[in-house]
Order: sequence, then structure tokens, then C-alpha cells
Amino acid sequence: MNRDIMGLIVKREDGSEIVNYDDPQFPSYIFEGWVKPNVTWERVPHFHEDIEMCTVTSGKMAYSVNGKTIMLHEGDTIFINSNQIHYSMAIDNTTARYIIFIAHPAILHSSVAVEMQAIRAITDNKDIPYLRFRDIDEMTEEMYRLMHTLPPSRHCPFEITKQFFQIWDLVIKRSEIIGILGPEEAPDSRMQTFKNMMHFISNNYQRTITLDEIAASANISKSLCNLLFKQFVNESPISYLMHLRARKVAEYLRSSSLSMSEIASLSGFTGVSYMSETFKKFFDSTPRDYRKMWQQNSAEQILGAANAPTAGTGK
Repeated sequence: MNRDIMGLIVKREDGSEIVNYDDPQFPSYIFEGWVKPNVTWERVPHFHEDIEMCTVTSGKMAYSVNGKTIMLHEGDTIFINSNQIHYSMAIDNTTARYIIFIAHPAILHSSVAVEMQAIRAITDNKDIPYLRFRDIDEMTEEMYRLMHTLPPSRHCPFEITKQFFQIWDLVIKRSEIIGILGPEEAPDSRMQTFKNMMHFISNNYQRTITLDEIAASANISKSLCNLLFKQFVNESPISYLMHLRARKVAEYLRSSSLSMSEIASLSGFTGVSYMSETFKKFFDSTPRDYRKMWQQNSAEQILGAANAPTAGTGK
């Protein structure tokens, strides 16, 4: 895993996320994380070919999947299918802790028959954007147990593959129970239209862009443009643009010593004061205070690592 981009969303040319895998030779990412309001990895709309699993280990949180909000409580697990537009959300100003598992379905492609009958039957099914395991039953409890076995195995491809097959078996069974496991169908054209606009904004946020340009990038009207942003991310197109720019500011504050004016220019803002006003709206902090907080947290982590006992000391 590349620690330089931990907590950041890095995208390809088509707008899909480049997942920060634990091992560049094996496409999986496993992490015991947390989310609370105003952190950079909250409310970041993205999509990727990988499937995503999240089990809440304490507190409560939510996911938005293609514009629908799914509440999750302690013990719940959500499965996000391949190429769905999604993001995590904090709830009620509280901190939730979770185990996240992101993996490419190709891990399970042991044969063409398995791929077509058991894997693509799920990943290519537009009627399965997500599955929620909740209301404690045997299947939910087994999923919770399997998710807890993953963090200790995050650097062992064989163990991950073995657990992934068991997780996938539960995904198939849950799909069959709720009656949505069917033949492959064409993807939703509205989602692809929205992805095209996400791609346009991602490639042009550093310059002045208008609602007209965003709509034109997908060859749709401004009213439909507004409707699709409301449907998939519950923001207006311009609010989405401002939110993206604010996240870019946060990335520069965390990873560079650039001046505020330099960061404003690189992030598409016309001035420092406008950047600060927008940043505070989304992160409840001024850029300068955010940088100080991040530097302080980083220094504390380094100090903690230096003082940690080494293996074999018996401490």
C-alpha cells in the first residue's frame, strides 16, 4: 500500500477510483478505519470495478449508493457492487468504526464457468447495486465473522482468497433470497451519463467551469443535469464542484508546504479568501487550522511509533 495516498481518492482518466491495494501484485485493500464528520474520506462520490464491503464494528454510519442512503448500525455489513457510485457518511456528529474490504472480482475467476455463472451474474446485474446484511440472523453473523478474519490476513493472498469465496457465497445466497439474481442486463444509461459529468469536472476543476459546460459534457439539458446530481450525490453540480475543490485543498494542505495562494490557484479558486470560505463550509475548519491539526497528528503518530515496544522485548 502506498502510504502517501492513504485517505485520498485517486482517479483514472475515466473517473473511476484507483484503489490503493495493500499489495500491488494482489488486488485487495483491507483496513480497520473510522469515519466522522468533516474528514476528507467522508462524502466523496466515486466508483471502481472492485466490490466494496464494509462492516460496522461500533457506532453508526451510512452509505450513499447511486443516490440512495443506507443506514448501518453496529453489526451490519454492506456489499457495494462493481461500478456503483457510492460514498460513506458520518451520522449525528459521531464517530463510527468499521472494517472495509475492497477487492477486484478477478480474484475469484478460477475458471470461465465460475466467472460467468457465479461472479458476473452478480457484478453485471444492474438490479444489485448493493446488499445489506442486518437484523441479526445466521447469514449476517457469518458475514460479520468473516469480515473480522480479514485484517490479520491482509498480506496473505491465499487466506484472503479463501475468505473471499466464503463471503461471495453469502452474497449469492442473499441475492437469491431476495429474488434479484437474474440474467445480465444493460447498464443504466443515466448512471453512465452522470459518470461522464463526474469525469468532466474531475478533469476541469482547476479552471472556471459553468453549469452549461457540465451539462454539455454529457449532451443533456441543465435541468436534467441538476436532476442527476441530486439523484446520485444529493448535491447540485456547482456544490459538487466546490466540494471537489475543497477536497483538493485538503490534499495539498496534508501533503505539501505550498502557500495558501498557490493552493488556491491549483485547486481552481480565484482567491485565498474564497477558498477559505468554501473550505470551512465543507470541513468546519479554516485551511490554516486544518494544516496545523494534520501536522500535529502526524507528529504524534511518528512519536508514538518511535516509542512503541519492539518485538521480542516482552513488553
